[in-house]
Amino acid sequence: MKPKSQRLEVVLALEQRREDEALEAMNRAREQWRQQEHQLGELKRYQADYREQMRQGQQGTVSVARLQGWQAFIGQLDQAIQGQEQQARRSAEVFEQAREQWRQAYERKKGMAKHIDACRAEEQRARDLREQKQADEAANRIHAHRRF
Repeated sequence: MKPKSQRLEVVLALEQRREDEALEAMNRAREQWRQQEHQLGELKRYQADYREQMRQGQQGTVSVARLQGWQAFIGQLDQAIQGQEQQARRSAEVFEQAREQWRQAYERKKGMAKHIDACRAEEQRARDLREQKQADEAANRIHAHRRF
């Protein structure tokens, strides 16, 4: 029968695979979050540029219809920004959850590796004791043979 440490290697491999999968999920969530944040930044820059163009366009006389059109478009941009902010927050939450799942998987794998190391150390101590006992018994037999 295989020593306990060798039998537990299968469990360690499983924990490693789970950690790898959790790491991939975390990286995908991080990338999604970054994309959402990038889109939010682009919307805010576009809105700022549009507001600046609106200000410059108001230097002269502006029709009421044109002014209302600008204001309506700014309102749409505000709504788009609010929606994107919510999306970015949700993406951040998903990332945080994925990071926590990875951390837990990492800790489980690390704990299993530590347990296997402890098993190996115990198995080595048991081997050392057996060898010492065998050496002592052999020495006693030799000593007993010499007495006769």
